[in-house]
Order: sequence, then C-alpha cells, then structure tokens
Amino acid sequence: MIDWDDIRHFLAVARGGSVRAAAEGLGVYHSTVLRRIAQLEERLGAQMFEKLPSGYRLTAAGEEVLELANQMEASSHQLETRVFGRDQSVRGLLRVTLAPPLATHLLMPDFADFARLHPDIEMEILSSGELANLTNREADVAIRVVYDRKTLPLNLHGLKGPEVFGGVYMSRDRLAAWRAGAPDPIRWIVISIHGIPDWASEGEVRTTGVPFRTTDAEAQIVAVRQGLGITTLPCFVGDADPLLVRVPGTDLHMYGTLWLLTQGETRKTKRVRLFTEFVSGRLAAYAPLLAGLSISRD
Repeated sequence: MIDWDDIRHFLAVARGGSVRAAAEGLGVYHSTVLRRIAQLEERLGAQMFEKLPSGYRLTAAGEEVLELANQMEASSHQLETRVFGRDQSVRGLLRVTLAPPLATHLLMPDFADFARLHPDIEMEILSSGELANLTNREADVAIRVVYDRKTLPLNLHGLKGPEVFGGVYMSRDRLAAWRAGAPDPIRWIVISIHGIPDWASEGEVRTTGVPFRTTDAEAQIVAVRQGLGITTLPCFVGDADPLLVRVPGTDLHMYGTLWLLTQGETRKTKRVRLFTEFVSGRLAAYAPLLAGLSISRD
C-alpha cells in the first residue's frame, strides 16, 4: 500500500523542482522530504528523480507516477470536499484567504466580531499575499478584488460585493509644507514589484528625484506618513488614515469589485454560510469607504 503522504512529498518535489522548495511549501524539514521520496522509491522499486545541478528532474518512471499522483490528489480533494460539505456543525476550522490590506485595514474587526459570535469556530486568516487555491482546499473562503468577472474560475461560487477604488495620497503635513514652499523633494513611493501604476498622476504636486521603494504595503504606508512623497493606496486605507490626504488634482481609480468566493460542497457547510452572510453584510456597509465617498475632498 502506497502512503499518501509519500505521494504528497513526491508531488511537491516534482512541482517545485527541488527538495528545498518542497520542504518550504509543505512546512517540513529537508530531511523529511528526502525520507518520504526514498520510501516511495523503495515501495515502487524505481527511481523517481535525477539530481541535477539545476534541481530535481523526473525519470521516466517518475513521469508515469506523476500522472497517477495527480489523479490521486484530485480524488483526495474531491472526497474531502464532499465530506466537508455535509458538516452542518457551527464548529471546526474555517480558513479565509485575502490580501493583507483587506485584513489589516478593513476586515479584522469584523473577523473578531464573528469569532466572538461563534466561539467554537477556529478561524485561520491567510493574508500572506499569496493566492490560496479553493479547489485544493487550501482555504474555505476567498475575499478577492476582481477587475474582470470573466477571470473567475467557473467552479467557484461568488457573492458580489462593493467596488473598490484607489487614489494618490501624501502626508497631510507634507502637503502643508509643499504649499508653504518647502524645497524638499517629493518622491514617488512604490512597492518594488509594482512600480507606478499607469493610471496614477501627480496632480498639482510634482515629484523629483528617484522613487522610494518598499517590498510591502505596510512599509509603503509608513513611508508616506513620514512625508517622503506620494503613493497610491486603496481609499479604505488612505481616507481612513488621519495623517494622510489625497494629492490635490488627482482622480480616483477603480481597482475592481470585491467578491466572496467559495467552492463546490464547501459553501454548503453551516459555518461557511454563516461567515459569508456575515461578511457580505459588513462589506455592504463599507461601500462608501471602499468607493472613496466617505470624506469630503481637500
């Protein structure tokens, strides 16, 4: 009998191309991956990988096993999903995936309210920035900003929420200094992987010098609060921050629409239904903030 855990480790190496990538993806030690692969090779009597300078490459036998392993994984996910869908208890694990700014700057108080209402539901908030796969049961609910509805996978069930807008912001004190004629340069503050969005303009303020780059949204927000320059932010972040103000002469831009997404049998469970109905109501109340209509323009 082949151990399913051996297959999981085999798939992780095959997809990641290295033992290190597999170990990081599975959250296990390097030695655990090697041991699992060795067990699988011993049971099957064949070598699964060739170790090359560039990484691990499947052998001919490994290619055959990969096809069957993918089928096993799909069957395992289907079985889990069907059993999970029959669970009508208001207890157990509920995993929610969403972008970090949505978690930290908008919905965490609502998650806390839901957790207080349902103390037997164990909540896990996945807000690392990586997209979790609902089909593979990596999460039960996804809260995503979607620009084009047609890009949503057909197997996902969606509850449509409000539209999300963004704008160009700077520190309130920096704007006052600029209006007073302060000579300090004003930079664009950008997240390294994104750069300056095509839609963003400087409005009445003119930037000088090189951009100031960060690797994450929280550092970006701190940098603009410090008066280093201007940056683009969702309105629910920028408008809610008393230290920030919209740059004069700039317009808002629609990022997309918020969707609450669930998959197949998972959405039929009571805890998932309770959560999606609860959060959907909270999002509706946030519609003016998300659209940039909650404040008067400076």
